[in-house]
Amino acid sequence: MAASICAYPHVARHDALGVHRQAQAPAPSTMTDSTNKYWDRAQRYLAGGQITAARFSLESLLQRHPGHVPAMLILVGIALTEHRVRAATELALTAAGRLPEDIGLIADIAHALVQVGETVAARACLDHPMVAASRNAVELARLAKLRQSLGEDAKALALLDRADAEGLDSAQFRLERGQELIIAGRLPEGEAELLASWRLRPRHGLTALELARLREQTPQDNHVADLRLRLQQVQHGSEDHSALLFALYKELEDIGQYDEAWEALAQANALMFARQKHDPEIAWRQFDSLIARCTAEFLQPSPTRHGGPQPIFIIGMPRSGTTLLERVLSNHSQVASAGELSDFGLQLRWCVDHGRTLDEEVIQRLPALDYAELGRRYLERTQWRAHGRAFFVDKMPRNWMVAGLIHRALPQARILNLVRDPMDVCFSNYRTWVMGEAFPWNYDIHALAAHYLQYRRVMDHWHAAMPGRILDVPYAELTGDPQATARKVFDFCGLAWEPGCIDITRNKATVATLSAAQVREPIHQRFFGEWRRYERQLQPLLEAIRSVR
Repeated sequence: MAASICAYPHVARHDALGVHRQAQAPAPSTMTDSTNKYWDRAQRYLAGGQITAARFSLESLLQRHPGHVPAMLILVGIALTEHRVRAATELALTAAGRLPEDIGLIADIAHALVQVGETVAARACLDHPMVAASRNAVELARLAKLRQSLGEDAKALALLDRADAEGLDSAQFRLERGQELIIAGRLPEGEAELLASWRLRPRHGLTALELARLREQTPQDNHVADLRLRLQQVQHGSEDHSALLFALYKELEDIGQYDEAWEALAQANALMFARQKHDPEIAWRQFDSLIARCTAEFLQPSPTRHGGPQPIFIIGMPRSGTTLLERVLSNHSQVASAGELSDFGLQLRWCVDHGRTLDEEVIQRLPALDYAELGRRYLERTQWRAHGRAFFVDKMPRNWMVAGLIHRALPQARILNLVRDPMDVCFSNYRTWVMGEAFPWNYDIHALAAHYLQYRRVMDHWHAAMPGRILDVPYAELTGDPQATARKVFDFCGLAWEPGCIDITRNKATVATLSAAQVREPIHQRFFGEWRRYERQLQPLLEAIRSVR
């Protein structure tokens, strides 16, 4: 299977465990002995890892019992593992059309729909009357995660509150509720939930890291001693081990113990990188292939005009200031914040009928795609996020990989690229545990430098191939002269100037990124040159960034 530079790693793979969990659903009483035979046989094949044989059994079952939703859901997972995205989508939508009176299966169907990018249908599942009436705390928490994945954090928190009222009290539940409270800006309540979760699961690295990030620690009030104790108890080399080290680094840096902080950070990254299978040379070849395919002529958009609210894409390296720009833009009366959306990549997968967003197979199929259809499918599944406004912000930073395809599919879309000092942005990534193994290049200085140079090479190509279609927004200018920069951004987006948009403290929308606490403060310039505390240790990064490939 071809290696991937997938732009949306958190939706890159179907969770095979979900397939097996769904496989335990009982067969409906209306099934015949014959269809029961196929169901039981599929379970045995799944248990033995014989996925293709299980698919044949389940397809035979559906021929005899077309309304068997559990079989459809297992087949969705199998289709995704086999890179048959269109088949998975059709199955998920068929299951949604047969929505059962079963809260667990409703959640399963909504999950399948989210996996294939059918957000409108997923929301319809979550609006089912059974959800409003349910008192099943475990299922309410599951449904909350689905609402959160759709960016509907207020509804997610409401579901978690209902689960809390029904008595759910696990470590994972406390962590998830704490995260949602933080997203909502209720930081003290969120911290209390994180502490409750940590007490129940004291060696859980992500919980410790969330606590460390929540505020600046002080010599008098920190978790350093606790972290060192938990590090002695955790499994060496595990993800928890690495996350605890990232938390220790952050707290030691906060209290000024920089040598010890760097030691923890270097060890944390080494542990995480050892868990990866990332080869920068494969990424270079794939980006070179993308550039060769996407000539200026190829990127010319069709004359198709799409009606309704239009997207403003914010792209750039992670940790480059994209959330800050989103907060400024969504202060405008005609702009809604939609968060970090995977929709363009998911609809690209549907069009290509392939399970990855960007690999060599996708690149080779690009000339055959219907880009007007790609744009239409994207808008049909995202325009609800505008909530009556003319524009919505799609802030998926790594859409930089597919910015040319966005322009061809959505010629009315505006694209803004956040540009931050290379050492600042690379160090900010190196110091950040992000989504576990989803960002493999973050955990090694040379791989990170290569990734940054790949970003610059691809962005230089987009600018050359479609001049004037992407506006670079320097982070230094956004923080140094926010009003002048905002005016330039608004002009580019076709927005009239509105006073007060640079006051991000008035923006009460939820923030579901690592910047959740930072962007609730006024715009400032504190995050410049932080890498210089470790200038000696970061010399290899500086030299690699300056190298010419």
